[in-house]
Amino acid sequence: MSEEPLAPIQTWLATPMSRDVAEAIDRLRRAPDVQHVAVMPDVHLAADVCIGVVLATSHLIYPQAVGGDVGCGMLAVALDVEATTLSVPRVAGQVLADIGQAVPARRRNRNAVIPQPEDLTNVTLSDTSLESLRRNEGALEFATLGSGNHFIELQADEEGRLWLMVHSGSRALGQAIRDHHLSRAQPAANRLRALDATSEIGAEYRNDAAYARRFATASRRAIAEEVGRVLTRRLGAQLCWDTVITTDHNHVSRERHAGRDLWVHRKGAMSAHAGETGVLPGSMGTTSFHVEGRGNEAALCSSAHGAGRTFSRTAARGKISERELRRQMEGVWYDTRLASKLCDEAPSAYKDIRSVLKAQKELVKVTRSLRPVLNYKGV
Repeated sequence: MSEEPLAPIQTWLATPMSRDVAEAIDRLRRAPDVQHVAVMPDVHLAADVCIGVVLATSHLIYPQAVGGDVGCGMLAVALDVEATTLSVPRVAGQVLADIGQAVPARRRNRNAVIPQPEDLTNVTLSDTSLESLRRNEGALEFATLGSGNHFIELQADEEGRLWLMVHSGSRALGQAIRDHHLSRAQPAANRLRALDATSEIGAEYRNDAAYARRFATASRRAIAEEVGRVLTRRLGAQLCWDTVITTDHNHVSRERHAGRDLWVHRKGAMSAHAGETGVLPGSMGTTSFHVEGRGNEAALCSSAHGAGRTFSRTAARGKISERELRRQMEGVWYDTRLASKLCDEAPSAYKDIRSVLKAQKELVKVTRSLRPVLNYKGV
């Protein structure tokens, strides 16, 4: 039996691909119906499909090329105060503590359920187990942050204005949707499994994944509103919703490229159509950026979703000490009591965000630069 031909590929790399990443991408290029692959500069190894990869198909959907945190993404919104309002240690400490109370990382730390928008409650998912999860776990996890690289950050722009940035996803719901539909998908190649988008089960995955995207988007908004209440109480600040930027980076969508209707899968990559706004975070101690898409068709109108990891979490814990984390985080408020649990999120565990931007100058342009002032991560 002859091997599937390699699908066309375009790359925008900040550093050379490791052998493991290159081999994983080659396997993906051989999968049935893969029409085109675009590799972002924040690419790094992950289960089945690398993070920082975009692929297009004509009729098959690969849930693994979306990942488990369906709809994970970013929200940025300005406040009507200067970042210097957080210059007093006592005030910054109060804000950190209050954010931790208002937006717990895990659902069991919450005393009250945050109401969801009506369009999230008047739906039915495709399976009874998913529907039970939506009604119970989903209700408790709505507007919780999660752990890992999810965060709430307060930042200063070039004019010294305070901004809020939120990174979160669909929590347990997205993972359950991926796992349920993978169990129904057909083997394709190299451990990948696929659904026919035109079939009944393909339509059910699309419906459930679309719900997870809406859940994650609404959850980020609710998190921002909770943080806004903290900042109103502590700083007298108000969120300026006319400035909001929102984007996600784990999804599949039907898009037209080069005159063809395709299923575009983005795993750790955000949409960057011409004029589309986006948020490109660095790390918890480095600059982040607001960007505008250039609509590069060779990249399937996509962009990196962040700096991308240089070290795995395990490797970072072995290389980066608490003392080194404190050095790298100098000038940024964070909960130093959690230092031992944050070493794998240290700035040096990530690529240089400016190198990522340089590598993808054809994909986006920068509209705003922001330095971190205060960072809250759930652990």
